[in-house]
Amino acid sequence: MLKDVVRTKSYQDVIYKNKFLIKDKIVLDVGAGTGILSLFCAKAGAAHVYAVECSQMADTAKEIVKSNGFSDVITVLKGKIEEIELPVPKVDVIISEWMGYFLLYENMLDTVLYARNKWLVDGGIVLPDKASLYVTAIEDAHYKEDKVEFWDDVYGFDMSCIKRRAITEPLVDTVDGNQIVTDSKLLKTMDISKMDSGDASFTAPFKLVAQRNDHIHALVAYFDVAFTMCHKKMGFSTGPKSRATHWKQTVMYLEDVLTICEGETITGSMTIAQNKKNPRDVDIKLNYSLNGQHCKISRTHFYKMR
Repeated sequence: MLKDVVRTKSYQDVIYKNKFLIKDKIVLDVGAGTGILSLFCAKAGAAHVYAVECSQMADTAKEIVKSNGFSDVITVLKGKIEEIELPVPKVDVIISEWMGYFLLYENMLDTVLYARNKWLVDGGIVLPDKASLYVTAIEDAHYKEDKVEFWDDVYGFDMSCIKRRAITEPLVDTVDGNQIVTDSKLLKTMDISKMDSGDASFTAPFKLVAQRNDHIHALVAYFDVAFTMCHKKMGFSTGPKSRATHWKQTVMYLEDVLTICEGETITGSMTIAQNKKNPRDVDIKLNYSLNGQHCKISRTHFYKMR
């Protein structure tokens, strides 16, 4: 994670270039890990930082804090945010790197919202405060042939049942920007400072316009993160045309290959819901239609991120 320059440098820039957000403030770092965000805040002049980490990494974070001379400014608390008690009634700032793959898979959003509701002072800020999920469509014949269609004929045997299973599991991978066939469309923007936990489950329509004649093998989702409380809006993107991050992109392969011409549109909707058994898992329902010159199709696919 620390080697993800986009992620770590973005947080560093936000904190160091907007010290007015942090200076003399009490900060809560949710899911602190090694404590790098807490260290940034301490160096920016925070009155005190409470770094909460539930894993064994909390012990390492304490050592790192001590080694860098910030033990008087940063208090590392080991435990779940829902179970620990802070030694202060309220905090001025909550900072967290809560985003998961596909933004919402194995994320810590509910934990951040819990901390916000319990400890954030009225008028306090959450960093980052906005996250937006997008969808686009790509050509990816080589991978689909190699990893999906392969199961139709395995040394003369039909193993297509594995193919169906493979299609239902989105692939987290880096997509080449040259593979993109359509424009991108916003599915959802979440305001972390105001939203409720249930807002992370939603249905959003989309309309993708082809930018060239090509074939489409998959839809791709990615997200942007914004810190809107800064002097000027700051943030980063995990999109295919941006610098790579550890989040990469999320690829949802289609059963059919869509032949599309420039200007034609794929219309549909995507329903995203937390899994009922495990809220950190994500269930996805995709409806899409193409009424083109060479391809007329309407389908519903279900995906699961486990």
